[in-house]
Order: sequence, then structure tokens, then C-alpha cells
Amino acid sequence: MTDIQETYVTTGATVWLTGLPSAGKTTIAHELAGRLRAEGHRVEVLDGDEIREFISAGLGFSRADRHTNVQRIGFLAELLARNGVKTLVPVIAPYADSREAVRKRHQDSGAPYIEVHVATPLEVCAVRDVKGLYAKQAAGELRGLTGVDDPYEEPDTPDLRIESQNQTVQESAAAVYTLLSERGLA
Repeated sequence: MTDIQETYVTTGATVWLTGLPSAGKTTIAHELAGRLRAEGHRVEVLDGDEIREFISAGLGFSRADRHTNVQRIGFLAELLARNGVKTLVPVIAPYADSREAVRKRHQDSGAPYIEVHVATPLEVCAVRDVKGLYAKQAAGELRGLTGVDDPYEEPDTPDLRIESQNQTVQESAAAVYTLLSERGLA
């Protein structure tokens, strides 16, 4: 029987994919996760909707609640990353100070952290409207939609910026994989 440690790549890292709703964050994360798993990496995708249901239930969408949610996800991501897991985090994280706090947590622990801005324009996201949020906001059924009537602070200097409207999901995931490889993480 083979020892499980011998069958897995155990260098952890967090890849935080930030961007507007329907930018393509989760789709890119799952595409990348498949590639990494096929190579023997331990991988987890911390989906924002699942986190809100199971870890951040009860939080709303005020600035304070969004910050708390991002910090909870950041804690979990850092914990997984420093224990050998490639942690892919497709979460909006609309505020720069919240994302910076997560980056600092990783720096303090020595866990690698990569910020990817999925910089899909609002008009493209609204057409994709994967969850119907833009339609609900336009119909007056939803308030506080990030990038529409609630702020989204774009990263000034992300490690990688992806314009998903100009490439396939596979090309977007490959760009993140290339960055991981360049940093010795894939």
C-alpha cells in the first residue's frame, strides 16, 4: 500500500479570485482545480455561496458583514494552504482592505497567496447573469448588488488580471496555472 504523502504534491497556496458577480471566478476555479488534481495536488474550492450557507450563515451584506465573511474565508484558506492544500477562493471580496487583511494573514504565516482579478466588465457580467442577480436588481427586487448599487474596489496590483470575456475558461485557468508554476507552486 502506498503512503498517501507519496501520492500528493503537498505545497499549499491560496489563489483568491476576486471580481464582480458572474465574472467567471467559480468556473475558472473549478477548471483549474481539475487540472491541479490530475497532477496530484490536494485542492479545495471555497465557494462563496457555500461558505455563506455553512460558515457565515446569518451574515448580511453590510460592509461589516462582508468584511467578516471575507476574514472567515481568509482564515480557512490560510489554514488549508499552510497544511499543503491548493485553496482556490472564487469570492467577490469587494473591499480592498478586507483582501489586504487576508493577504497579510498569509504573509504572517508564510503561506503563499496569489490574488487574481477576474476583470470582466459589468456589462458582460450582466449579460451572463448566472444567478439572475442583475435581472433582480434591475427589477427592483434586489438591493446592494456589488458593482451596481454597492461598491467593488478593483485591486490596484493583483498578481494576475484576467479579462475572461476575451478568452476561454481553459485559457483563463491556464493563465493562473502558469503563474502558480512560475512561483514554484504547481
